[in-house]
Amino acid sequence: MVDITPMVPQGVQVIHGYGDGKFRIGEVSHAGPVLVRPEITQAWDVTLDVAIAELDLATLAPILETEEPYQILLIGTGTRQVFLPPARRAEIREKGPVAEVMDTGAACRTFNLLLAEGRRVAAALLPVE
Repeated sequence: MVDITPMVPQGVQVIHGYGDGKFRIGEVSHAGPVLVRPEITQAWDVTLDVAIAELDLATLAPILETEEPYQILLIGTGTRQVFLPPARRAEIREKGPVAEVMDTGAACRTFNLLLAEGRRVAAALLPVE
């Protein structure tokens, strides 16, 4: 597992590692796809072979339907970057955050970096085997 732990403010969870189909977030191991927010991580109800272009906004509801919107939503697409259609990015933007799509490793590192900067960020991550 790759260790990517940054210096971040207390009270938020960081992504400490990823690989082998799992994530280590806030010192807890999570298997499979996850939705990560600074204060909580939960299973993401999508299949591993999900077509990113077909992502349903309902699966992102825990992130998109918060009282205070997130500034950025990082979408980690597994071992390689898969682009999100512009219309879907616009739908996400209408709910608040800017959607940034990248491979899962980059999304994990970017999540930690943005947390360290004090940004309001969330991530939807597909695991890397």
